[in-house]
Amino acid sequence: MNCGGKVVCVTGASGYIASWIVKLLLLRGYTVRATVRNPTDKAKTEHLLALEGAKERLQLFKADLLEECSFEQAIQGCDAVFHTASPVKYIVTDPQTELIDPAVKGTLNVLNTCKKTSSVKRVILTSSTAAVLVRPLEPNDVVDETFFSDPSVCTELKLWYPLSKTLAENAAWQFTKDNGMDMVVISPGFVIGPLLQPTLNFSDGFIVDMINGKNPFNCINYRFVDVRDVALAHVKALETPSANGRYLIDGPSMMTIYEIRETMRELFPDLCIADMNGESEMKDIMTKEIIYEVCVEKVKNLGIEFTPLKSSLTDTIISLKDKCLL
Repeated sequence: MNCGGKVVCVTGASGYIASWIVKLLLLRGYTVRATVRNPTDKAKTEHLLALEGAKERLQLFKADLLEECSFEQAIQGCDAVFHTASPVKYIVTDPQTELIDPAVKGTLNVLNTCKKTSSVKRVILTSSTAAVLVRPLEPNDVVDETFFSDPSVCTELKLWYPLSKTLAENAAWQFTKDNGMDMVVISPGFVIGPLLQPTLNFSDGFIVDMINGKNPFNCINYRFVDVRDVALAHVKALETPSANGRYLIDGPSMMTIYEIRETMRELFPDLCIADMNGESEMKDIMTKEIIYEVCVEKVKNLGIEFTPLKSSLTDTIISLKDKCLL
């Protein structure tokens, strides 16, 4: 694949999904400008600088979501921008400051810079199924790209992370529509798979919780999607001229927490999987379960073939062990 020496920017580049996007872009010959909050923090940058092609084609830039114009230097002269930077946490004391402002203002900051930078032809925004699923769902609903979370339901249930992703995505669509910009949105579900960064991220932390006998979401049914598939969907969204609108990328099939734990036992007989404790640590997360289908046909049309769950789980656990996070 020849990307013609294109220059692209990835915001929040040290994050879990973003690191994989950077890795794929470098492997495909792109020059990557990666923004991080602190380029001198080795825990955030060392794994990026070690990637194949990084020496020749990776540049790090300091940028902060809440600082206007702080992305200008990184985005100047880029052909496309991947905006992944947004805080991911479910337990917060001040949702507005910790989640909503960085998500919404940060997205508008980046888009505003893209609007002023004539070289930028397309923006790829990382959203989430959190901006899709928090709404009244009926059993056997088939969830697709037309589903949006309802901010009032998010607020009522105190689901601040879904609220931040929903408001940020809504603001992005409004802004790009008003300014005639080309934006594609990728909305991943629960992402697992090997880590490039040295620290535990939110969703792989959930696998660690399961092994330790916890179920923070207090749910029975889960879907998982592989981080490598999610990263590839982002890159394909840039490389496919006809790509448009939103793309849901979630595990095509649902598994119960018991089946997941059983699978992990099968794959790693030596892994000590603790007994489940029934205590939910997150009282505010929805526990009423609706079994729904997810339509992933649109993202398959980008050329995404889903990694089997067993492979994702195997690679996640090997990676967690390698990084001494288990």
